[in-house]
Amino acid sequence: MLALTLELNGSRRAEIRFSDRLQGDLGEASPAQRASLAGGRWTRLRQQHGAKVVTVTEPGEADGAAADAAVTATSDAVLTVRTADCAPLALVAAEGVVAAVHAGWRGLAGGVVEESAAAVRRLGGRHIRAFVGPCIGPECYEFGRQHLEDLAARLGRDIVSRTAWGTAALDIPAAVRAALRRAGISDVIEADRCTACEAESWYSHRARGESARHVLATWISPG
Repeated sequence: MLALTLELNGSRRAEIRFSDRLQGDLGEASPAQRASLAGGRWTRLRQQHGAKVVTVTEPGEADGAAADAAVTATSDAVLTVRTADCAPLALVAAEGVVAAVHAGWRGLAGGVVEESAAAVRRLGGRHIRAFVGPCIGPECYEFGRQHLEDLAARLGRDIVSRTAWGTAALDIPAAVRAALRRAGISDVIEADRCTACEAESWYSHRARGESARHVLATWISPG
């Protein structure tokens, strides 16, 4: 598990957790099992590979909503997304707002990062930091040329890469960074972990056909 705790303005804290293979697939786990990552009521999304963002005003609200990101300024509301090769992204505003974002290539094309940043700002977030969890690296992510060119037209040529075997690849971390820049966020911390390369730690659908997923959980803890 990767874990971060950040001080917010006032006495509250933002908590970020990225589960790993050792914790198993927590998406359908019992509350007791989920507590190993984050206690309390979770908001779990029916992810669509789109750009819809839900706003959570009380713990557990919008659980099961069809969306790819959730945002809250409410304490103890645990926001979650599930990923294997897509990028799990947490946004934290010092003013006391957090978001959990599922950023796959379709969501990036549709603007899920920009929509999530806008939702954070609507709740009063101004000084926003971004935290990118484990995802597939470009050396392992062969990608269709036309989709790659379409995405590059939106996010820039930095997202175009090559696999370890020399074919066209999408650089998901670079695409997330580019989307964050479009959203006006430059303070970015990345796990720099490849789900395809590091089989002992992470699930990968693309590399190993696994159906299990990691969970990103983020929430605001009272002081």
